[in-house]
Amino acid sequence: MRVSAKSDYALRALLEMAVEREDGRPVSAEELGRLQEIPHGFLQAILADLRRAGIVVSQRGQYGGWRLQRPADEISVADVIRAVDGPLVSVYGLRPESVTYNESAAVLQHVWIAARSSLRDVFENVTIAHLSSGDMPEVVTRRTADEDAWQTR
Repeated sequence: MRVSAKSDYALRALLEMAVEREDGRPVSAEELGRLQEIPHGFLQAILADLRRAGIVVSQRGQYGGWRLQRPADEISVADVIRAVDGPLVSVYGLRPESVTYNESAAVLQHVWIAARSSLRDVFENVTIAHLSSGDMPEVVTRRTADEDAWQTR
């Protein structure tokens, strides 16, 4: 799996929104971009995708900006990736269960389904609240405790 810049930027922007501001105001797109070094035009498109998915809400006016629409513990990494990039796993644009192969290659579909299941195991169980607090669920700590997970291949 390749994590796109769009997904990475979206998660970073949501982490900034999860930070409680002293004045309680939403955070402006300009501030989000500056704090996370996200290009403004790219960020605007990401915020629009997140708004359409019901993850963020915008507030207009002098004290306007962006805030989470749902509590941080109800927004998973999977929700964010799907909002900005679509399905977690696709095979040439199709969902794994929709891909068809001839008899000799049919086993590949099982690999794609297993890969999606593995990604779901992590991405659906990690929330913006986990990321914000740094307190990762067991599914992440177990996998990252394995030294082999840190090795490049």
